[in-house]
Amino acid sequence: MQFAQRLIEGRLVSRYKRFFADVELDTGETVVSHCPNPGKMLGLLGVGTPARLTRIIDPTKKLGWRLEALREGETWVGVNTQWPNRLIPQIIREGQVPELRGYPVMRPEVKYGHNSRIDWLLQDHATLSDAWVEIKNVHYSRVPGLAEFPDCVTERGARHLMELIDRVEAGDRAVVVFCVQRDDVFRFDVARDLDPGFAKAYAAARAAGVEFLAHAFTVSDEGIAHSRALEML
Repeated sequence: MQFAQRLIEGRLVSRYKRFFADVELDTGETVVSHCPNPGKMLGLLGVGTPARLTRIIDPTKKLGWRLEALREGETWVGVNTQWPNRLIPQIIREGQVPELRGYPVMRPEVKYGHNSRIDWLLQDHATLSDAWVEIKNVHYSRVPGLAEFPDCVTERGARHLMELIDRVEAGDRAVVVFCVQRDDVFRFDVARDLDPGFAKAYAAARAAGVEFLAHAFTVSDEGIAHSRALEML
């Protein structure tokens, strides 16, 4: 996925009110940017952290900047939670997810469960069972080479897993794909100490037949590219 324009670099001053971040550009100017990530973003929010932004040229937008990535060590980490729902469908269509090949129909935002919407419903009316695909954004890594999710309690995420169990019991496939917006990791696991409730739901879902995959991506100032499938622990 290519960005419409090359990202602009600066340094994080602060992130506040969940959706705002002050960033000092290399020019010395400090700008207010939209932070498209409501999570805690653990490990990324130190003052002075290198940042990359998109310049928004749109008079209808209140803010002229959007935070796209922060650097942890030598690795750029994508923080825009809007991108996974474009990245994962793209690599599915390109055949880079072997477990999800062969589905000619991909439908977004299909209702299921108790007032929920699945990110993508994959269908092949001829031979394959419907595949209900939920996508989760991942940025967190506290052990070298290991990506983890979540970085805080997510009751909504646990509820989604329990609803996916229902799809498996109905005879369909249910697949959770973790979109890891960093390329310095090779394995994936659940952060059980940070959200025991999600970990319990994760264990129940795996036991019930829900499938779990994780794919890492390289984030640059020009775009985001698929890197590798991760080993699931």
